[in-house]
Formats: sequence, C-alpha cells, structure tokens
Amino acid sequence: MGYGVAAIVIICVLVLAIGTLKQKSKVLFQFLARAVVGLISIYFCNEMLALQNISVSVGMNPVSFVTVGVLGVSGFALLYGILFYQIL
Repeated sequence: MGYGVAAIVIICVLVLAIGTLKQKSKVLFQFLARAVVGLISIYFCNEMLALQNISVSVGMNPVSFVTVGVLGVSGFALLYGILFYQIL
C-alpha cells in the first residue's frame, strides 16, 4: 500500500515538473545557451591568455557555469575581472 501511494506522488510531481518546464522552456533554453557559449568562450580565452604567457585562468566548474548562464557576457567579464584584480 505504501509503495502505491509513493508511486502516485512521484508521478504527480513529475507531471507538474513537466508542465512547469514547458512553460519555462524559453528561460531554460536561454540559460543553457548562455552557459554553454560562456564555457566555450572561457576555454578559448584561457588558451589565448596562456599563449601570451599571462597566468590568469578561469576554472571551468559548476560555479562558473551558473555565473555565465545567469549573467551572460557580464558574468564572463566578472570572472576574469576577479582574477585580474587578484594579481594586482
């Protein structure tokens, strides 16, 4: 009896989550697009700085993924700005 109730609750939560994601799909897609493009930009910028012998490298981790995904270009600039400020 307990498993049946748990299964019904889980199914209801999944249906509600799918409905919410359908309505919020544009926001989610924009976040993911900004985050992926941001991480690719961070990679290439790190490589470019390494070729110039500049010892500044932004890590590619969940924090930078969320920062660039939420803030976009300004998040990208923020991450590099923090590192350049630290080397002053």
